[in-house]
Amino acid sequence: MEYIYQFIDFIKPDNLINWLLDLLGVYVYFGLFFIIFAEVGLAVGFFLPGDSLLVVTGLMAKTLPDKLYVWYAVLAMFAGSVIGDSTGYWTGRFMGKSLFKREDSFLFKPSRVEKANKFFEKYGAKTIILARFVPIVRTFAPLVIGASKMPYKTYVFYSVLGGFLWIFGLVLTGYYLGGLVEQSLGIKLQDHIEKVVIVVVFLSILPPIIEYLKHRKEKNEELEEQTIEA
Repeated sequence: MEYIYQFIDFIKPDNLINWLLDLLGVYVYFGLFFIIFAEVGLAVGFFLPGDSLLVVTGLMAKTLPDKLYVWYAVLAMFAGSVIGDSTGYWTGRFMGKSLFKREDSFLFKPSRVEKANKFFEKYGAKTIILARFVPIVRTFAPLVIGASKMPYKTYVFYSVLGGFLWIFGLVLTGYYLGGLVEQSLGIKLQDHIEKVVIVVVFLSILPPIIEYLKHRKEKNEELEEQTIEA
């Protein structure tokens, strides 16, 4: 259990970035690239911080401009998001049959592919953009979309657009938010970065929590209707 707590503490965005700075120095951008690539391109990367890492990268670029240049960070993470997304897509495309051939597969089920097809048919390719902003979903969405045989030209267009909005939007939000916080409160953000990280992490996990509660409510309502009909 102690190791789990240590790992959770290690992947906190500010701790992770500081570790990369100590380990890689001026090459920290390669580390940021790989983290984003792993989260969206490798199924095992679903536990990595996404939204919170982006915002905190912007915040720390504001407080540590001599160690972390915001535009290099943005470009590195954007490249990681696009290449990772395409990696996930082609993995699903080529391995789709083996991933979804068994109903009791550990991570994937044929029924989920069918649901994904219906979902995309209903809402269109814009869902590729929306998936970028939903933790865990952005990790598995490329695999499912690739397995569902969506044309790559269609996918990559919306993937690049979604990656641009996600990376540029959140990193720059953190960067300029840092300036606003310092000006409005008259404090040095670097002295309170951990408190800001807590707020950012909470806000990043709030959407999936709301979605879970909404889904649970709808499921309970369906059960109640079935009970009444019975």
